Amino acid sequence: MSVPDAQIYPYATGPAAVTAATHQDPQDLVFWTGWFCPASQRVWIALEERGIPYQYKEVNPYKKEEAFLRINPKGLTPTVEYKGKPLVESLVLLEFLEDAYPSHTPRLLPADPYERARVRLWLDHVSKQVLPAFFKTVQAQDKGKQEEELRAYYTALRKLADEVKGPYFLGQEFSLVDVAIAPFVVRDYIIEEHRGYKREEVGSGWKEYAEALEKRDSVTRTCSDKEHYEPIYGRYLRDESQSETAKATRAGRAVI
Repeated sequence: MSVPDAQIYPYATGPAAVTAATHQDPQDLVFWTGWFCPASQRVWIALEERGIPYQYKEVNPYKKEEAFLRINPKGLTPTVEYKGKPLVESLVLLEFLEDAYPSHTPRLLPADPYERARVRLWLDHVSKQVLPAFFKTVQAQDKGKQEEELRAYYTALRKLADEVKGPYFLGQEFSLVDVAIAPFVVRDYIIEEHRGYKREEVGSGWKEYAEALEKRDSVTRTCSDKEHYEPIYGRYLRDESQSETAKATRAGRAVI
């Protein structure tokens, strides 16, 4: 996700800044990230959840380091540099961490083959149904269109909510489905304030699920102060953003 805007605060703040400060030593895995990017937060949550050693590298949206651009010429986050080799795309990175660090627990993909497949199916639902509806709701300008997109967002969330065993998607076990949706749950106050969204309207225990996610330690540790998110989403709310996510939303593509 790329967000070149003069109002964006360039560095993590709050709990995220504290977490970042503890991961400055060189490691086999270098995590190139933007604090504002929900896709990056997914990977960060997984790293923290599983206790994987990593070096945190904040990508300044105004002046991207040459070292970063060499491994990712598009300059998009998240990017992982593993033993000098780059990898991108948040959902790919989440599965990579499962494979590259099998001894670090908890695992976020279940051991049972059926449940693993089920997790992947619902990750697909998040990418192809939930997130496009989220960003369409944010970017819609006409009042009628906003209400239409919000209804579609509720529908996508209800399908997911009906599968949640509670308190997390698989029950007590925290999984990649939870990781994938959590950054958008902690940002849903944006559409609550500007588009009339209410967690209660989803039903099927969604409000309780959302509250469990935003209270998860790995989620809270990777969140910056809320005041710095608002300027970023202002550009989406006005449908002015030229980020890859905004372009994908306009084109009707999946958001990963």
